[in-house]
Amino acid sequence: MTKWAEICVHIGHEAQEAAANILYEAGAKGVVIEDSALPEREWEASYGEIYELNVEDYPSEGVILKAYLPLGSNLAETVENVTARVAGLVAYDLDIGPGTVTVNEVDPRDWESAWKKYYKPTRLAEKLIVKPTWEAYEPPHSGDIVIELDPGMAFGTGTHPSTALVLRSLEKIVQGGERVVDVGCGSGILSIAAAKLGTASVLALDVDDVAVEVTRENVRTNGAEAQVAVRQNDLLHGVEGPFDIALANILAEVILQFVGDAARVLKPGGYYIMSGIIEAKERLVTEALEAHQFRIVETIYQDDWVAITAQKR
Repeated sequence: MTKWAEICVHIGHEAQEAAANILYEAGAKGVVIEDSALPEREWEASYGEIYELNVEDYPSEGVILKAYLPLGSNLAETVENVTARVAGLVAYDLDIGPGTVTVNEVDPRDWESAWKKYYKPTRLAEKLIVKPTWEAYEPPHSGDIVIELDPGMAFGTGTHPSTALVLRSLEKIVQGGERVVDVGCGSGILSIAAAKLGTASVLALDVDDVAVEVTRENVRTNGAEAQVAVRQNDLLHGVEGPFDIALANILAEVILQFVGDAARVLKPGGYYIMSGIIEAKERLVTEALEAHQFRIVETIYQDDWVAITAQKR
């Protein structure tokens, strides 16, 4: 039986997405997220249909990311690389918090059950509910839309504030029949939500081949293959529009790299919905949007995260 190593990265909240990406690039197929803020989070009355959480399962500060790799001769080199890259995140003006990396050997049976401890059906917007594939769940209202994801495969299950903010913004914008592009699709949650809300087509893009495969699997699980096309791509390089809606839930520094491309592929009047932006970076993003002829339609907040909806003039 294969033996596994558990790599634990204790990181600050604003560096969570970047650290998770480092673990995926190191070969992890999934990341367990233990967020110190989750047990104490005050969910809005209309959202947050979530099971009671045990505070003892979560760190006292920041976020602990746990990834699993098979034990092997190159593990030490991999851990050394992860440690160096996590420390290097300070160069991007990210607060890495403790910034520690530790390794433990785990029993495969513990690894298989680790995911299920933390993920329960959660309402993230007025109609959108995300649930793990193994949970039996009957939505309480006839108009509810349930997205099934396997959080053992990729991050982006919806419980992170930046993901939830995009879903809430997307739900307001979709009228039906739109063409959508999702840049940095991760687990595919935004693409699947767009399809289930009634858009005509979605192009899901990610530079990471693991994310591309995970998105394809989740699209199949949700029966959205007819609407969602998935492919490996670096941001919007080589992508042609026109699209009615562009989505991006990635770091502000990355969003700033392709504001012009987003404007290029969107129709006049099209919407650009983005998050993964911390409040300290909000002004940089809005200034770049306005410089590329976008009008800010709405900005919403949760914890220290921001989602911006902009419309191409």
